[in-house]
Amino acid sequence: MSDIVTAGILVIGDEILSGRTKDKNIGFIAEYLTNIGIDLTEVRVVSDDEAAIIEALDALRSRYTYVFTTGGIGPTHDDITADSVAKAFGVGIDHHPDVVARFAQRFTPAEMNEARMRMARIPDGADLIQSATILAPGFMIENVVVMAGVPSIMQAMMDIVAPKLKSGVRMLSDSVKANAREGDIGGPLREIAKAHPDTMIGSYPFLGEDNKPNTSLVVRSRDPEKLAAAIAAIKAMLAGLNVAK
Repeated sequence: MSDIVTAGILVIGDEILSGRTKDKNIGFIAEYLTNIGIDLTEVRVVSDDEAAIIEALDALRSRYTYVFTTGGIGPTHDDITADSVAKAFGVGIDHHPDVVARFAQRFTPAEMNEARMRMARIPDGADLIQSATILAPGFMIENVVVMAGVPSIMQAMMDIVAPKLKSGVRMLSDSVKANAREGDIGGPLREIAKAHPDTMIGSYPFLGEDNKPNTSLVVRSRDPEKLAAAIAAIKAMLAGLNVAK
């Protein structure tokens, strides 16, 4: 069996914390990682502050197999992610010759101003995350994957970096609609969870089409037999409730 592979996400940007920009990356990355067998365990959001970025990055990269950052690699003065990552790893940062060459093909000398050239600065030893459609690259240094905050660019970067990542046993899931309120099944559901320790059972209330309270029960496990056993126990419990009614 493959080792369990874990990940954290570090979202960087004052605009996220202020609410001016609504994050669209966390859900995408979470689903992407689940599909390739990597467990997302933690998400942090920090401002465009060097100390905050370094502190969060150091905590996450020591705790998880991978850390994925989004935001802060653009051309403006508050795009300080690359510099912060370099400081966190204790390495230098400079204009990457390959990126400069790409910029020279795209921009005139006058257009290659200080702002644009900021996007060519890459920490020493990092591998570029780029393609023909991505002008300003992200990069990967050790277990940290640094990506753009713009969702379409970030998604393209995920596709590029994913084949390079170690993956574990994929988490499987199944769900059952309870046709009962969450409070009606909390007790027996707790007992089922205790009896099936190698599964994770979640309870998610919602309003059904008839506008009546209902509950979706989701079971997750890496073992298909243990997943099936927990689902069977839940269905039996729910059938008993319906008979009692």
